[in-house]
Amino acid sequence: MKRAAPALTAVLIALLLTSCGTRTSRPDLARLYGSATAGVDQPPVVLIHGILGSRLRTADGLQEIWVGRLRKLLFSNYSDLALTVDPATLEPVRDGLEPYAIFDRAAGTDFYGRVIEVLTEAGKFERGEPGRPVAMGARRFYVFRYDWRRDNVENAARLDEFIEQIRADYGLPELKVDIVAHSMGGLLTRYYLRYGPTDVLDDNEFPVNLWGASRVRRVVLLGTPNMGSVNSVRGFIEGVKLGFGRIPTEVLATMPSVYQLFPHPLAGPWLISASGEKLERDLFSVRIWRRFRWSIFDPEVRERILATFEDPAAGQAHLETLERFFEKHLERARRFVWSLTVPLEETPWRLILFGGDCELTPARMLVEEVEGKSVLRLEPDRIASPRPDVDYHRLMLEPGDGTVTKSSLLARNSLDPTVPRHRYIFFPLDYSMFICESHDQLTGNITFQDNLLHVLLSR
Repeated sequence: MKRAAPALTAVLIALLLTSCGTRTSRPDLARLYGSATAGVDQPPVVLIHGILGSRLRTADGLQEIWVGRLRKLLFSNYSDLALTVDPATLEPVRDGLEPYAIFDRAAGTDFYGRVIEVLTEAGKFERGEPGRPVAMGARRFYVFRYDWRRDNVENAARLDEFIEQIRADYGLPELKVDIVAHSMGGLLTRYYLRYGPTDVLDDNEFPVNLWGASRVRRVVLLGTPNMGSVNSVRGFIEGVKLGFGRIPTEVLATMPSVYQLFPHPLAGPWLISASGEKLERDLFSVRIWRRFRWSIFDPEVRERILATFEDPAAGQAHLETLERFFEKHLERARRFVWSLTVPLEETPWRLILFGGDCELTPARMLVEEVEGKSVLRLEPDRIASPRPDVDYHRLMLEPGDGTVTKSSLLARNSLDPTVPRHRYIFFPLDYSMFICESHDQLTGNITFQDNLLHVLLSR
């Protein structure tokens, strides 16, 4: 028996090594999909990036503002990304920046480069450009680039022009496309499906016209915050960290799209007390922002803004304009998130969902009373006097991809899958799949890429 032990150990080691080898193997995407027959019935694919996902340059093409050189990415505060607000209309004026390329890679990190390579190399898709006539029989994909700072409704109208040009290039006015949208790109896609280029946010009626019914066959959403993201609120409060720098809140506050990432009113409590109690606070009311002195109402932020003006009167006038802009776009964002959940009589397109559920993700913020003052805590570890009977990590964090919680991805008001969606959340999902990946790296995940090609090429 003693002599048998080494042999048994060797067998166990061999089994362990075999098991490890299996876990690290990767599907051969070129063999799986490269031989698939190309046919005239293959719809063109439109790839839509998320926030920060397209490079922005001056109209003359001489200077890239976003992303810029590596040093800028690491150290800049990107004040040149701020939109200028028209004091009369309270809308951003055109600043001459144009989206000209997708943000594929930077500092050794892949964002959208690998998924484009997979489409071309493994899926045998050719990259198309709107405005170029198309010969039938090939697989094609297009990249919809848009200025991610601007209103998602405005960008939905640009998407409509983009798709109509593709239909004209094919010479098929009834052509339908497949859409693959990451992050915020999924929100403007969902708006487009319901309303097309029509702006319905002037009131609370939201008249659905099912614009996408005759133009879109399938939609793949990846990491889309369908019920909003608490991370977007945090960004508005403390800025968005990039490298060793940070995009400050006063820059983000000029971008209508970021307001539209805020959590839906039905997403569940976004704010809790130190005792774990749910606090009913209207995130889309400017009063809560004034009360807590968040964003442009923070005295330090206001000082920074005023310091950029030589004339104090001009600085004060700018602040007043920015405050009115802030209030207007909070209300517009409220209507935007509601417009995506009102019921539809029919859903002519297929909706497929991918996302991460392996990283603890901000789901709620906390207000702690300290010496008679209400102090906001963005993370459990920042609570000054935690109560031993309250599990703050469980209350403030939920599984997700680090940016979008699983419940938001699924457009649910509860993480518990046995709890039905709120009756006012209409989300006609075909099916969903979850992967272990962070938000910015979802497109590079091999499991997503494998299933994406399967979805796009399946009949």
